[in-house]
Amino acid sequence: MPVTITTTQTDNDLRGLLALQQRNQVRNLTPEQQREQGFVTLTYTLDQMRRMHEAAPTVIAKDGDEVVAYAITTVPEVRADVPELATLFSLFDTLTYEGRLLSEYPYYVVGQVCVDARYRGQGIFDKLYAYHKELYQSRFRLFITDISARNTRSLRAHERVGFKSIHSFHEPDANEIWEVVVWDFTK
Repeated sequence: MPVTITTTQTDNDLRGLLALQQRNQVRNLTPEQQREQGFVTLTYTLDQMRRMHEAAPTVIAKDGDEVVAYAITTVPEVRADVPELATLFSLFDTLTYEGRLLSEYPYYVVGQVCVDARYRGQGIFDKLYAYHKELYQSRFRLFITDISARNTRSLRAHERVGFKSIHSFHEPDANEIWEVVVWDFTK
């Protein structure tokens, strides 16, 4: 059965997404796996995923009933529901793009992206983002996220689909440098 790109529809979709998230958590991977395959850092709860889904469904890839990839849709309206992202949204409020504050643009955030190891290298990452653009470009101009500077696989993949770095920052708690990247749907 071919992989299909769609949006989250059911709690089973959300649970499948969370299971994939757990398998790719930075703490569950060796340093070599992190370097070669990438990783995710945040862990969401089912309730948080439900709130994010209600505000704007997440784009997923499915093989049959199994969620094999996702690019989480996170709109600013859910910032209070997802404390893990509140600091990031606050940072975005201070950053500029083309001479204007990001908050002056209609934007949303990639809450996280992940492709199951068995499905990497098949173009699914690009298809997730192409579907995001198709689905949300009439509602938003900018698609924003931050990526660990040491997650070079993710940085390269985001650049390939159209994201551009606009800011770097150091997160002391994680002792991690992050790149804020923006995809302008008008370009």
